[in-house]
Amino acid sequence: MKRFLSGNEAVAWGAWESGVRVAAAYPGTPSTEILETLAPMPDVYAEWSPNEKVALDVAIGAAYAGSRAMAVMKHVGLNVAADSFFYASMTGLEAGLVIVNADDPFMHSSQNEQDNRRYAKFARVPCLEPTDSQEAHDLVGVALDISEQFDTPVMLRLTTRISHSSSLVELQGTRPPPRQEKPSYRIDTTKYVMVPGNARRRHPVIEERIAKLAEFAETFPYNRMELRDRALGIVSNGVAYQYAREVFPEASLLKLGMTYPVPAKTLRDFASQVQRLIVIEELDPFLEEEIRLLGIPVEGKSIFPICGELDQQVVRECAIKAGLLPPSARIPVVQPDKGQLPPRPPILCPGCPHRGTLYVAKKLGLVVNGDIGCYTLAFQPPLGALHTCGCMGASIGVAHGVAKAGVAQHNVAVLGDSTFFHTGMPALLNVAYNRSNTVTIILDNRTTAMTGHQQHPGTGRTLQGQETVQVEFEALARAMGIQRIHTVDAYDLKAVETALKDCLDADEPAVVIARRECALMPEARQRWMPLQVNDERCNGCGLCFQVGCPAIVKSSEVDAKTGRPKARIDPLLCTGCEVCAQVCARRAILFRHQLAQDKEQQE
Repeated sequence: MKRFLSGNEAVAWGAWESGVRVAAAYPGTPSTEILETLAPMPDVYAEWSPNEKVALDVAIGAAYAGSRAMAVMKHVGLNVAADSFFYASMTGLEAGLVIVNADDPFMHSSQNEQDNRRYAKFARVPCLEPTDSQEAHDLVGVALDISEQFDTPVMLRLTTRISHSSSLVELQGTRPPPRQEKPSYRIDTTKYVMVPGNARRRHPVIEERIAKLAEFAETFPYNRMELRDRALGIVSNGVAYQYAREVFPEASLLKLGMTYPVPAKTLRDFASQVQRLIVIEELDPFLEEEIRLLGIPVEGKSIFPICGELDQQVVRECAIKAGLLPPSARIPVVQPDKGQLPPRPPILCPGCPHRGTLYVAKKLGLVVNGDIGCYTLAFQPPLGALHTCGCMGASIGVAHGVAKAGVAQHNVAVLGDSTFFHTGMPALLNVAYNRSNTVTIILDNRTTAMTGHQQHPGTGRTLQGQETVQVEFEALARAMGIQRIHTVDAYDLKAVETALKDCLDADEPAVVIARRECALMPEARQRWMPLQVNDERCNGCGLCFQVGCPAIVKSSEVDAKTGRPKARIDPLLCTGCEVCAQVCARRAILFRHQLAQDKEQQE
């Protein structure tokens, strides 16, 4: 049967049809939908793990136990899982293991655009790259077969455009039958216990394995040579191959579905048949460098950019500039008339429970060490309440370091509930152990919001919908030795301010848990009730604009005394969180029934 699938959906189907029994991941754009698609399928166990390292360890354990397994993460997630990635390469496995890694060129949802093909080479792990959804589906099974044939984990590298673009996929619709009996665990301590003596014996095995994989790459069916005009030869991979085909329809092409190890003989053969050889690839000159190491003259990043995504227009313009195409090949791009629309950067949603807490932090003049999550957007003006953000879980450690370095201002760490479980717990333990006066604010919106409301250990429900333990932040922090703990309603600005002041005045580790579910969750949406502005009371002071809510805008009405525009609330956007109402010193922001009562009293 044929289905129109995104690359992520195709990977999920490929995993199911190839007999993956255990799959684990931490949600992260652009990879999130893979496990969300796989989890409802029968005869498979899928979980959201607290972080990517745990997810990879889970998948490795399943493969050690003889079951095909898959771990899924975005590119920076492999940084978290790197230790496990390397030891899995050292040990090998009992059954197939595919590690699906989604890179994010142009950083649509990421703090960097690292090229994880480097990780594959570093760990001596083969890397496969699909060029469309069909190959994304097929290469899961191929990766598992290679994993079992060569006793190695295999990286399946996607990029944002492959993950999120859709194309037709031929599905089998079937899956290998489940095992009738549970297998026995095979014990082999010389292979699986990586003490130095065993590890020294395994290293030569890895080097021998990668040499065999290089030979295998020569016959890999997803490496395909397309000989046409011999004046120009192009080596490409992933979605860049699609752009190369479109921009250079007459050129000879070598598509590499296995980008590590590269097929040396095939590359030499291809290069010998073309007059000029170039590489079109996104991000690092990975293939370009591999080809140069073979002694083959090649061009790549001298023509095409090393930063950001490629697309047809970028490839075409670079080719014209380099003389690969005549100026007449330029295709005019018709841009829609945007008029005088102002730029609209990403900001916190209307009713976001993080807004009030961060507003209070700004009001108190705090240095806010932030983290990865929706609240990262609080760095944007007019809120402007977040001052550092590096990677998942960094906020607490950075705040602790700032405190120990000694600065005049008070500083705090801010991170979300899911991020705290991901990598915040060890950092908070460090704060308690080393007796820091760091204040940690856990923004608990009851979900992993930024990637689309996934479950985590604090929600009480698993990826596959089962009820489970619901971890309490208060008890967890107390178990670490922290005594000063406040839990407040994130919408109650006075309570947030009181809790923060108490923690800041105490010379000891402290935790503030600002709790309120994400405004976009169904239970929150049921309570939405828009506020209104009493024009007679509003004098255009602008305090409500400082909370940075997109539902509050400047109206066309100007206050006669101040000469400043009054506020207006868009009823289609307002959730009724009342943060702006608490900020308003003139009590000019009210619910409809309050506004009516107010006007009656005035009359």
